[in-house]
Amino acid sequence: MVARQLDEQIAGRYPAGQQLRVLDVGLGQGTQALRLARAGHEVTGLESDPAMLAALRAALEGEPRFVRERVRLIQGDGRDTGAHFLPGAFDVVLCHGVLMYVPEPDPMLAGLARVLAAGGLLSLVVRNADALALRPGLAGDWAGALAAFDSPAYTNRLGLPVRADRRADLTATLAGIGAPVHAWYGVRLFTDGAADGTAPPAADELARLLDAEDRAGRTDPYRSLAALLHLCGVRG
Repeated sequence: MVARQLDEQIAGRYPAGQQLRVLDVGLGQGTQALRLARAGHEVTGLESDPAMLAALRAALEGEPRFVRERVRLIQGDGRDTGAHFLPGAFDVVLCHGVLMYVPEPDPMLAGLARVLAAGGLLSLVVRNADALALRPGLAGDWAGALAAFDSPAYTNRLGLPVRADRRADLTATLAGIGAPVHAWYGVRLFTDGAADGTAPPAADELARLLDAEDRAGRTDPYRSLAALLHLCGVRG
């Protein structure tokens, strides 16, 4: 879903075929980084986990040369972008699934906006604090559901203590750092309760599932209840 939404925002802002400078902060397995490099963009990945970087470098070895040459990997923390990059160095900055690990997100967001060129796109994917009670509630975990109403802190499926963000708070922060929200989507509404390791359905059913998730992620009030939020800010 995020890939569809991201492509929509890029297509709406840049001419077809333009090679963009992309920064992927906390790129993990590199799904978006590799996809964008294959599409012809220059991608810089910033990742603090050496094991993740090693795995991605190994994956890159299996890519065609033109893809490998478009990907640059740097070990570093997303909170230190100022130490690695000049202001306005990127047309697109991705920060997907990272803010939940950052106790104070505002300084990091300011740093991301700083390295974004004028008119550039900042793409954030965060855990939705306004829907945090849904997963435990639908699973019958009433204590967990009640706790989620009072705190954005939770334990993720990896067993790590993390935190969620409220859309209103992020909207105010992005406006304050000069990258106001241009569009936002919900992500993973119908599928959030699926158990880890659940096999995807057959192709036809999977296509319908993705279409339903995509429709829900663009439609009120459903998108407000999604497990994740995808916010797209534009640098003024």
